[in-house]
Amino acid sequence: MLSVVDHPLIKYKVTLLRDKNTGPKEFRELVQELAMFLTYEATKNLELTEQVVETPLAKTTGFVLCRKIAIIPILRAGLTMAEGVLKVIPNAKVGHVGLYRDHKTLRPVEYYAKFPTGIEDMVCIIVDPMLATGNSIRYTIDLLKQQGVSQIKVLSIIAAPEGIRNVLSCGDDIELYLAAEDERLNEEGYILPGLGDAGDRLFGTK
Repeated sequence: MLSVVDHPLIKYKVTLLRDKNTGPKEFRELVQELAMFLTYEATKNLELTEQVVETPLAKTTGFVLCRKIAIIPILRAGLTMAEGVLKVIPNAKVGHVGLYRDHKTLRPVEYYAKFPTGIEDMVCIIVDPMLATGNSIRYTIDLLKQQGVSQIKVLSIIAAPEGIRNVLSCGDDIELYLAAEDERLNEEGYILPGLGDAGDRLFGTK
């Protein structure tokens, strides 16, 4: 399932994010804000159960989530998105997947993976700002399925059509939420027009 979230504030913030003159501080803030917007959209279908709550004046019926949430940032760029998701779901657990891209094959190479205890019973939200080839996210989806996870949502800010197809081919149960869909990948596997290297722009590295 693909959802490119259509909202004026998202379009405005993506434009600021693309601007080559946007510095690391503002870039990080924009990534967090966009992650919050995407989280609202991605969690609209979470299951709830009723729970009695007592206000200062009376008892009433409220709601709690049926399942725990786990956020899975793909290192390193996914960390800033995870901070945005945590502002919306502060009680979520956090796992981490460390991958780097082999620049010759464009395939992901794993160097770290750690997940919360009981992750098989959680709703997992993978976060990575850029969905280029989709290989890193696909790899992470496979890791989670090996852990027994059955409900997976993916949040990315900007995606290329090639990456979208790759992620959606992982199964009809995958939910993909984007802020923008771009034109294509270039020969080096970067998104056009994109916004450059998200990790470098987040952390001021080259």
